Formats: sequence, C-alpha cells, structure tokens
Amino acid sequence: MLELRGITRSFGERRVLDDVSFTVASGRMTGFVGGNGAGKTTTMRIILGVLAADGGEVTRDGSPLSPRDRARIGYMPEERGLYPKMKVAEQLVYLGRLHGLSASDAKAEVGTLLERLGLGERANDLLESLSLGNQQRAQIAAALVHRPIALVLDEPFSGLDPLAVEVVMGVLRDYAAQGLPVLFSSHQLDIVERLCDDIVVIGGGRILAAGSRESLRREHSGLSYELELATTVENTNENRTDPVDAGWARDMPGITVTELNGGRVRFDAESEAAAQAVLARAVQGESRSTVVQRFARVTPTLAEIFREVVQ
Repeated sequence: MLELRGITRSFGERRVLDDVSFTVASGRMTGFVGGNGAGKTTTMRIILGVLAADGGEVTRDGSPLSPRDRARIGYMPEERGLYPKMKVAEQLVYLGRLHGLSASDAKAEVGTLLERLGLGERANDLLESLSLGNQQRAQIAAALVHRPIALVLDEPFSGLDPLAVEVVMGVLRDYAAQGLPVLFSSHQLDIVERLCDDIVVIGGGRILAAGSRESLRREHSGLSYELELATTVENTNENRTDPVDAGWARDMPGITVTELNGGRVRFDAESEAAAQAVLARAVQGESRSTVVQRFARVTPTLAEIFREVVQ
C-alpha cells in the first residue's frame, strides 16, 4: 500500500499541492483525475522522488519510501522517454538490466511483455518507426519490465485506439490482481470509471474527493430518478407497448424535471416522499393500459461527479 500524508509543494509563491493525502491500496486500481494544472503530475513525481515535497510524507506499508523502494516502482511519465533510434526489445532489455535483472531474465521478461502488449512482431523495429499508439505500449512495457512493487502511470491510455486500450487495461488488471498498488492518471473518465476500484479527484492542488467508485456514486447520487412509462396495446394481430407522455411529472410538488422524452422522464426530488408520489401517480396511470416499465434512482457517472466536485 502506498500512502500520501499531508503532501505540500510550492513553486516560488505558488502553492501547487496543499495537504494532499490519499491511499493507493494493494491489489486495487486507483484512478487519479483532475483538470490541467490540478497537481496530478507533481504528485506522481513526488511519489517517485523526482521532486521533493515541502512537507508531508509518502509511505509504503507504513514505512517511508526509501530510494531503493522508489527504484522498484514502475513509473511511466506523460512525456515519452525512450530512445527513438534503438530497437524496441533491445532498449527494454537494457532498462531491465539497469534495474538489476540478469540478461536472461530481462530477455524473458521483455519477450513476455511485448507479446502481452501486442508488440511481439515489432520487437526488432526501431522505436521511431512505430505508430504513436505502439510507442505508448512500449513505454508501458518499460514501466513493467523490472517486475515492479507498485505502478505509477501518468496518462497511460493517451494515444491508444480502442483495441489497444482493452489490451492495456487487461495487463494492468493482471498486475493489480497480483497484489500491486496501481495509480494512474487519465483525462479519459470513461476508462477510469470502467477500470478503477478507487478514485481520487484533485483540483487546485487539493483533494476534492476520494474513495471507492461505488462509495463516491452513493455519496453524490442525490435524489435523482428516472421513470419510463408505456401504454399496452392489445389487438388480434399483436401485443405491444407504445410510449406515453409523462409531462404531468412537471406539475408534481417537490419535483424538478431535468429531462423529458415522451414516456421517459428524469427528475430531481426534494424528498424521497416526493419521488414516491411520482411513482404512485404513474402506477395509478391515466388508464388501465398505462404500465411502469422502469423506475430507478439514477447513479451518477464519474464525469457527473467530477463536474460536481470541481465547481
């Protein structure tokens, strides 16, 4: 487990991190999200020791991170840092050797990684000959080659096509399943929502929200509901349901309709009782043929939670 406690950092007069505290649990994927300049990259560099914090500490399993610990963390910076004139496998083996792997172990590890990341056929190509997406996969391999004790990845999905995203997601899940703490930043909130167990939102150098994906959804769900109505049509030829107009919900007390499309209405309620009154009215129906197809509390997406907490 990696834990940040009270991390602060200033550049001149500007404080870029202010009491940043959160945990990256072992065996769990933690998404680190925030706008440009929010403090994500600075935080990651402090974890790795690339930058020093002005205050606070970073620990691993309760003990301060040592230089040896930091050297064993798999780090992928947002800026690509591999050598464009070297062959892909050659430089990955070189990086593995720098981290203390034997030549045979480094070659075996590189071969396995390149196959898992879909680069097996490009092992002997110069890095600069690869597409940007494949260069990104090679950069990810560089973060994994030395069998790390934790992963800290800055925008690992940048430039990847949908197929490559799925491949990389699968690889990262495998590393988390082995018990590694995995922290990655991304502007692609849909990927973070699909992949992560835990989410940390940072803005203006401060932690705005942190917790498991489901706990954040519950915390920010509010009293928002969706109702879908239809009319059952029966005749000798077919049985079907047609949408009806749910516009009457706008006149219900304590209800604010946020979206209306025929028989589907999304609304915010001032209380649980007000929401249940809408359901009761729907069940009663305008006629016996009106049926409730769906009534559910709306779970917010990560994008909606993000917009709420950064305002």
